[in-house]
Amino acid sequence: MSRAASTVLRRAAAVDVLLLLEGTFPYVSGGVSSWVDQIVRGLPQIRFGAIFLGSRRADYGELKYALPDNLDHLECHYLHERIGAAEQPAACAGDAAAFARVEALHERLRAWRAGGESGIAPLLDVLLPQMAAGGALDERAFLHSAESWRLISAGYRARCTDPSFVDYFWSVRIMHTPLWLLTAIARSAPRARALHAISTGYAGFLGAVLAARQRRPLLLSEHGIYTKERKIDLFQSAWIRDNRGVFERRGGQIAYFKDLWIRFFEALGRASYDSAERIVSLYEANRQRQIADGAPPARTLSIPNGVDVARFAPLRAQRAPAPPPVACLIGRVVPIKDVKTFVRALRTIVNRLPQAEGWIAGPEDEDPAYAQECRLLVESLGLQGRVRFLGFQQMTELLPKIGLVVLSSISEALPLVILEGFAAGVPCVATDVGSCRQLIEGHGAEDRALGAAGAVVRIADPQALAEAALPLLTDAGRWQAASSAGSARVERYYTQALMFERYRALYEAAIGAESAPVAAAAIASPEQR
Repeated sequence: MSRAASTVLRRAAAVDVLLLLEGTFPYVSGGVSSWVDQIVRGLPQIRFGAIFLGSRRADYGELKYALPDNLDHLECHYLHERIGAAEQPAACAGDAAAFARVEALHERLRAWRAGGESGIAPLLDVLLPQMAAGGALDERAFLHSAESWRLISAGYRARCTDPSFVDYFWSVRIMHTPLWLLTAIARSAPRARALHAISTGYAGFLGAVLAARQRRPLLLSEHGIYTKERKIDLFQSAWIRDNRGVFERRGGQIAYFKDLWIRFFEALGRASYDSAERIVSLYEANRQRQIADGAPPARTLSIPNGVDVARFAPLRAQRAPAPPPVACLIGRVVPIKDVKTFVRALRTIVNRLPQAEGWIAGPEDEDPAYAQECRLLVESLGLQGRVRFLGFQQMTELLPKIGLVVLSSISEALPLVILEGFAAGVPCVATDVGSCRQLIEGHGAEDRALGAAGAVVRIADPQALAEAALPLLTDAGRWQAASSAGSARVERYYTQALMFERYRALYEAAIGAESAPVAAAAIASPEQR
């Protein structure tokens, strides 16, 4: 791999837990990145390492986090920033038997997608060693062999419904080429007593490779369901070609190349699930989604996020008796957060509560074009001076100034910002995604008895969002009841002490055995007991 495609910031020969991160810590603020920073700092007795996987180096700025003292190793790799080798590529015949096993793997995956068993783990055990340099399936064989050309051509003839072979050929190469970089990364990675992938996708595949190579347990946790989020991204993408004529397209049928990418990420997810000793979700609905996507039920469990309540609780005393007329969206300014719905809801809120303001607290550098669209929408709705783009904010400084946390997202998992808001006594209005309903309304009779800590609305419904926010911003009694419910809920069910204890037990079980199953009762959340 080229020097431009990788950087080592800290180096260790061995670590207790090696974290496998895709597009998160330490280059992206908030969300999963904050959780990674939190879990590493919260378990100082464990020596961590991390491998960061990104797209291209230019897509990331400087480090967003100071590196914890117990993070002994950090290397960063950029999967789509490969510098071509100096030597001219040379054609080769390729190993027919090896490529036949590749085709068998794809047949297993197609059978699994149709509802059958995949049984891919034994095939991966055979194929992964052959992907090393000089192996029958090394990168040169994939890029330049006659057998690879035969396999790709046969796939196009048999299954591609798009007329462009050129687009098919390059799509297959682009999506698969990073896998060879991942196998190279695995060969030079530090020795780990346990491996922990924080998603499926490329990071999860790297976990599968490392688990097979190092013969150490792989833990997999998903804050959101990776394949679902990639589907959302791909449905919205404009860079994937659809070469069919207008009369060849049918309603409800997505472009072939979008479906090809979706199937590729589903395959990476299945490989991750098959290789993982334990598969963690943040809440029960996502655990069921993992099972539906192929995770063996006996290996799954839920561990909710938790926050440092003691850090935020004193903020409750800093606010005025009446809630500030400020609705604040806290999160990255990206399409999945649907900031535009929040802005449109503010038009209704300001019409009926003229002193109201809408704050958007989150970085804009991930998708500058979308951020600019949001700013133009503010201008077109005449909301200049009522909507403020604040950029990244310290939560302890922000929360006492706002009356309501708002999430208008089209996809979430278990958002830390809701829990931090509750700990500071701030209610929330959120779309009905991820665990938002569970957090706001409660899970189970005992939790629901605490009361609603805000309101839940449909996705992409600005009017409903406004109608839910207005009573909380204008009725001090209703706001106080929601504030009390949120504070009680986070103190009982979502403290970081509970989260740290469950992950400590998970890590210790993995570190202490080659492949012994973890005692689920020690780390399961209350909803599973």
